[in-house]
Amino acid sequence: MRHRLVVSLLCGAAVAWYSGRWWGIALGALVAYGTERFLRRQEPAAVRAAREQAEADLPLAAELLAAALRAGAPVERAVAAVAEALSGPLSDRLDRVARSLRLGADPPEAWAHLAALGGADRLIAAAVRSSASGAALAGALTRLAGEFRADRAIAAEASARRAGVLIVLPLGLCFLPAFLLTGLVPVVVAVLGDVM
Repeated sequence: MRHRLVVSLLCGAAVAWYSGRWWGIALGALVAYGTERFLRRQEPAAVRAAREQAEADLPLAAELLAAALRAGAPVERAVAAVAEALSGPLSDRLDRVARSLRLGADPPEAWAHLAALGGADRLIAAAVRSSASGAALAGALTRLAGEFRADRAIAAEASARRAGVLIVLPLGLCFLPAFLLTGLVPVVVAVLGDVM
């Protein structure tokens, strides 16, 4: 929090100083306030890394959970076994789900510990639907694991394409002025020298 305030105040002070006018103080205060509000809304890097790691482990967790259920384990024991087998942030969330199920929480309430993860809503819906109807959860989890992997592959490909496009912009900003200065300017100067 302290870093956020320092950055906000520095931005506001820089704007006020560069403006060089009396109204720069008001503008600097506005910029400092806006910067602080913007930075407050940003997800901390550690939280983002933990969420991304948990989302990356979701397909493996779904497959392990399906295997444990096919082996005959009850849902809460299967979830606890998968939580113990995995490590990291998803393990903690699955452990909370298992403890909630053991303590008798309703399935929507217990599985809600995974709700913050992208794509986990389908897993939660399958688990809740299975608990309500008595349908086998293992088949749905195997299918979901394949869908999770396909979603991650599509997202990785889109990210790689976006990176390729974003790389072109700095290259264009560097090479276009260099081309103009070394290629076009001498030609224009030579033509103007001959005309005048």
